[in-house]
Formats: sequence, structure tokens, C-alpha cells
Amino acid sequence: MQDSFTVAKPPMGWNSWNTFYDQIDENLFLSIADVMADSGLADVGYEYLIIDDCWSHCTRDSAGRLKANPDRFPRGIKALADYIHSKGLKIGIYSCCGLHTCAAKYPGSFEREFSDAKQFAEWGIDYLKYDNCYHPATLSSAMLYRRMSMALRSSGRDILLAACQWGRDDVYSWIRSAGVHTFRSTVDIQDSWQSIEEIVLSQLDKQYCSGPGCFNDMDILVVGMHGGGMNPETSMGGCTDIEYQTHFVLWAMMNSPLIIGCDVRSMSDRTREILTNPDVISINQDLECRSCYRLNAFGSPDAFILVKQLSGAEWAVGFFNFGETTAHVELHFWDMGLSLQSGMCLQFYDCLNHEQMGYQREFYACWIEPHGCRLFRCRAHET
Repeated sequence: MQDSFTVAKPPMGWNSWNTFYDQIDENLFLSIADVMADSGLADVGYEYLIIDDCWSHCTRDSAGRLKANPDRFPRGIKALADYIHSKGLKIGIYSCCGLHTCAAKYPGSFEREFSDAKQFAEWGIDYLKYDNCYHPATLSSAMLYRRMSMALRSSGRDILLAACQWGRDDVYSWIRSAGVHTFRSTVDIQDSWQSIEEIVLSQLDKQYCSGPGCFNDMDILVVGMHGGGMNPETSMGGCTDIEYQTHFVLWAMMNSPLIIGCDVRSMSDRTREILTNPDVISINQDLECRSCYRLNAFGSPDAFILVKQLSGAEWAVGFFNFGETTAHVELHFWDMGLSLQSGMCLQFYDCLNHEQMGYQREFYACWIEPHGCRLFRCRAHET
């Protein structure tokens, strides 16, 4: 265990919930681990393989310890963790701060936080998704998350604590002090453009809460699901690839963890291209992980611009169109702090098409299709 374990960048990985719901077993995770290690996903930073709810037996053992469902995980969690680690990946698991998990029939970690944390450490767990269901109404979420943070930090192993708190109980005022590393800040995402749009608009003014040590988690990515999956709460009508790309770019710009939710064993070439775009990922994983800020876009009331200071002398600039018609969007550099009198211009690099766009003075304008986006890295130069 490191003396100063921290999470300096948004975590990246894969989670079972969106696509597989409660239909999970050992073979699924073995096959996902193989694909993550061999398909290039691990090479671009996806490292956590997270077992969500419904993995455990409905009761604890005679010593009060959690135990895996023997039909689904016949060799137990430790053996699965060893295999995942052998692939150069890390393993995550799920629990809940209440008496039961959110699926209702499995034991939660309430009043067993320290023994469960020790057990997770013994199994080799690297990441704990910690949900917020079925805890006594008289106890605050803040106290319960502080309790599990203390338990994990006392377990003898570095374990990332991912709070699944849904943005309730004035979470933004206390979550960083609770010792968690990421926190779910919204209702569950659905595989629809409406859901993506609602989540983004609800979090644009919360960017100050997200940064190194504790990141605002806008939920699992639905990129590549296309309306499929076994989860009736998530699997809606699906999105277009244009919408999935915008979804991914927004999560990257807003410092959200990048946790894949589709079946990576059968993802399309376009889905793989979106999820492994190194220019987009590098913005999410930037050394400084600064929050972005929003600018109004000249030319369209349904469009907006996000600007993010990157390490060094670069900025990420994203143009987004939430409207139903193609929009002409203008960014005036004055709004970024670059006046015409400065004698400076911006060099644009297109992160989605991987090409240099030349030097721009005073403003930049582009057309954006409905629900689409453009993303650039910019560097200031003397004219």
C-alpha cells in the first residue's frame, strides 16, 4: 500500500451494469478481460474491470463474510482478480452503504464496512463502486461514505472509492471532504440522447467540484450500446454514432471518469474508434485536469462552447450543438481572454479528424450538425 494513494486523473475502465444487468458470471469477466487486454483498450488507458451489483450470494457466510454466488463465480472473486491482474488490468467490485444493495436481495456493507473492506483487500480488489440504497434515514450519506473511506484506507490495500450517490443530500458541499475518489452526481444514464443532454446540462455549473483527488462521475458511458443490453432501466432506443461521439467528447471535456458500458467483445469499428481516440482521451487525462468553462456560441441559441485549460500552453475547445438543425457557431477569442491587441493568434488542431487546421485570428467559426460536436486543441502564437 502506498503512503499517499490518490487519484490524479479520471479513472478509465469497463462496467457490467448497462449491458449485462444481473446476468453476470465468471466467464463473462474472463472474456471481457481478454478483449480489454488484447484489443487496444488497455493500451489507451482503460484499466478497471468492474463487477457491478448481483455478484454475491443472498446471505453472508457463518462468519459474517461476503461470499460470491457459487453458481456464477465458482472459483470465487480472488481467483478472478488474479486472472484480471495477470492481464495487466485492475478489478473493481460493488457494494452499498445500506443494509442491502440496490437490487434489494443482496447484503450491503452497513455496519460491516471495516470487515468488508478487509475482505476486499484480501481478494485483491482495486476499485469499489459504493451505492446509496437502503440505509437508515437517520444517517447521512456523508457519514456513511466517510466511514467506508476510512475502512478502505485502513485495509492495507489501495482501493479507489467510487461513490454512487446520485447527486442527492447537497453532495457537492461535502463529497470532497468525505475521502471518496469519484462520485456519481446524477440519476442513472439511459441509452438515449435525451438522457445524455439532461445529464450534461445538469452538471455544467458543477465543474468546480471535479478535479484531482475527487472527480464528478456523470455515469457509465452508453457509447456503442445502440439500444441493446439486458438492463431495462438503461437500454432505451439508442443513439446515433454522431450522438455517441458527442457524448464521449463531453465526458472527456468535463473530467468525468470514462467507464465503458457496451459489450466490448462485439463493438463496431466506429465504436472502437470513438472510445480509443487518443486525442480525446488525452484531454480527459491531462496532467492538470482543470475544469472547463462554458461560453455562449454566436449564431445559435442551442449551441455552446466548452474551453478547458490544458497543461502547458494549450487549450481544449469543444463546440456542441444540442439543437435539431445544423448550426453555424462562432467562438470569439476575446471571450477566452485573447484580445486582438495582444498580437496573438490560435493554432487549431482537429482532435476528431486528427489534422492541423492552421492559424486563426480573432475568431473561429464552423458548422455543426444536430447533436454533433467539434473538438480542437489550441495553442497561442504571435502573429
